[in-house]
Amino acid sequence: MQTRTLGANLEVSALGLGCMGMSQSYLPLPDKKEMIGLLRTAVERGVTFFDTAQIYGPFKNEKLVGEALAPVRGHVVIATKFGFEFDGDKATGGLNSRPEHIRQTVAESLNRLGVETIDLLYQHRVDPNVPIEDVAGTVKDLIKEGKVRHFGLSEAGVQTIRRAHAVQPVTALQSEYSLWWREPEAEILPTLEELGIGFVPFSPLGKGFLTGKIDESTTFESSDFRTTVPRFDADARKANRAFVDLLSDVAERKNATPAQVALAWVLAQDPWIVPIPGTTKPHRLDENIASTDVELTPDELGEMESAASRITAEGERYSEANQRMIDR
Repeated sequence: MQTRTLGANLEVSALGLGCMGMSQSYLPLPDKKEMIGLLRTAVERGVTFFDTAQIYGPFKNEKLVGEALAPVRGHVVIATKFGFEFDGDKATGGLNSRPEHIRQTVAESLNRLGVETIDLLYQHRVDPNVPIEDVAGTVKDLIKEGKVRHFGLSEAGVQTIRRAHAVQPVTALQSEYSLWWREPEAEILPTLEELGIGFVPFSPLGKGFLTGKIDESTTFESSDFRTTVPRFDADARKANRAFVDLLSDVAERKNATPAQVALAWVLAQDPWIVPIPGTTKPHRLDENIASTDVELTPDELGEMESAASRITAEGERYSEANQRMIDR
């Protein structure tokens, strides 16, 4: 697989693997041994960039990723995240980026991942009660101590990015981005390009919607988090099928799948963008990886841009509670 560079010098595979769904959110949860096999298969297929977080599980996902990648540790890049409050092994729903909490939870992440250094450490959500300069300064100290290599932010706004970057260079920003969620294009992407920061889009397949396998008649497990997302209301799904129709039309001509075209579109936006689609299925892993071989011509990209401009995405991408955690 081709590689891309995040920030100044973090080289990763052009496509990463988001691991959240292996431990939460998309039910039923898969078998642990199968996920270890999937992670190792991803490495064999050329994926070198793996995304986890303390809150995924909580903690189960870091342990899974650490165990699965232990045999190939020197050949992969693992990103994890801090920033949530915990009561034992349960998330409280609150944010906590106080310096002492960062240090404590990073030490725990190192242990769960079975590593001496975290390759890329993100603040998972911006904590309005802690100055971002204090957060960046704490991570800067952790980098000096050899416990972290690179600093990242997730769902951070432009001013937060600039303030953090002034204290400790930010290697990557992780936020949602896809053909049906393009808000980052207005201010975020120009800022990242100016500062030399990489972009790691999560949900580049729209939480599964852009694969074309979900429509208004699809039913989800009651505890599947998409049941709380307004964009996945039945009426919204029906309206948003216009995006899938657009992708399907291009895919048919390219001898590809809608998912592959959706990922190829993200990859085509800038060379410093590295999407991290998640999956728990081997055939979807192969499908996603094959998207790196799908080349969209300037004419095709222009056609997609023109068609997408005539579609309005229906429904918010988060529940009201989760919307409040997004830094503006």
